[in-house]
Amino acid sequence: MKKAVYFSIILLPLVFSGCKSSPKIPEAPVQHNISLVFAGDIMAHKPNYNMKKYSKIWAGISDIITDCDYAFANIEAPVCDSIPFSTYPNFNMNSSYPQAAIDAGFNVFSVINNHSNDQGLEGIKGTISWANTIENHTKNSHRPVYVSGLNEIPHSPISYKIIKNENWTILYSAVTEILNRPDFRSYMNYVVSSKSGWEEFSGYLKELRENNPCDLFIVSIHTDEPEYIAPVAQKRKEYYYNLLNNAGVDVIYTNHPHIIRERELIGDAQSKVLRKAIIYGNGNVISGQRWEPDFQNPENPRDDTGDGFIWKLTFTKTNLDPEPVITKSEPFYITTYINTAWEFVIQKLDENFISYLNETGRTGWAKYIQARKEISEKTKETIIWR
Repeated sequence: MKKAVYFSIILLPLVFSGCKSSPKIPEAPVQHNISLVFAGDIMAHKPNYNMKKYSKIWAGISDIITDCDYAFANIEAPVCDSIPFSTYPNFNMNSSYPQAAIDAGFNVFSVINNHSNDQGLEGIKGTISWANTIENHTKNSHRPVYVSGLNEIPHSPISYKIIKNENWTILYSAVTEILNRPDFRSYMNYVVSSKSGWEEFSGYLKELRENNPCDLFIVSIHTDEPEYIAPVAQKRKEYYYNLLNNAGVDVIYTNHPHIIRERELIGDAQSKVLRKAIIYGNGNVISGQRWEPDFQNPENPRDDTGDGFIWKLTFTKTNLDPEPVITKSEPFYITTYINTAWEFVIQKLDENFISYLNETGRTGWAKYIQARKEISEKTKETIIWR
C-alpha cells in the first residue's frame, strides 16, 4: 500500500510538468457545407392542373431538387381548397398541385406575388391555412417545409422564417413590389417600389439581420418590372447592391418577368472569395404559357416563357472562419415539354433530352429544343469584385 502511494506522488508532478512544456496544437478546421437550389415561378394554367398525375410534372428534374439541403420556388397563385382550380387571369391552386412539388423536393416557398390576392380574402386565408398545415405536418420530418409572404394578422410587419439545421441558420423573407389589385394588401409582405419604399425596406432588413443572427440572409423579391423583358435597369442593380452591402443580405432572389435573366456572384476584391449572389429572374419552373411552341421561329420572345433556370449554390464555412463563402455554382436550364398525351412536364434542357426526342421520332421538337438550349445558355453569369 505504501509503495503505491509513493508511486502516485512521484508520477503526478511528472505529468503536470509534461503538460506545461507541450507545444499548443493548432485547432483543426472543421468544414460545413450547405447546398441551396433556386428555381422560378410554379404556375398552374389549365393544361397544368388538368393533368391526372401531377408527379409526372416533376419527374424529369427531381434529382436536381432532392440533391440539395433547401430548394426555393415561388408559387404564383393562391393555394385554396375551398375554391376550384382557376387559370389566368385569376389563378387558384388546390393543395394537391404544390404537394407534388413538395414530394419532388421543394421545401422553401414564396407565396407573395402579383397573383396572391386573385381570389380575394378567401384565397389569402386559404393559402395561409395551407402554409400552416404543411409546415406543421413536416416540421419533424427529414425535409421540413417553410413558407413566407403572407400574414395571419393584417398590418403586421414584414414577416420572415428562421430555417435551421445542425450547422446552419438561414433567415428568409419573401416580399412583393407588385399586386394586380390593391385590396387586402395589409395581409401581405408588400414593399412600395419607390425610392422611399426601397430605403424603408433596406432599413427594415438591416434591423432584421441585426436582431436575428444567422449564417445566411436570403430575400425573395417579386419585382415591379415589365414582364418578358430581359435587361435589368441599372438603378435596380444599385438598389440590390445596397441591400447586400448595407442591409446584410447574402442572396437576392427575384422573379416576375417569367423569363430567364442574368445572375451575379459578388466577391470580396481583397480576399478573392465569393460571398453573395443576385438572381435577376429564373423564368418559369412550370406553366402553360408556351402552349403552342413556335417551331418555325424558336427565337420568338414569347417562347422564352417555356424555359427556366435552376441555380444550385454551395456555401461553405469552417469553425476557424464562420463567414460563409460560395464554393460552387451549378446552373441547370429546364424546359416545359408537351408530351404525346399533351401533358406539360419539365425536362432538363440538355443533350440527353435532345437525343431522346430524336430517338422517339419527335425531330421537330428536337430541333426546337436544341435552339431553345442555345438561346437559354446565352444568359450571363457575371462575377463582380467589390
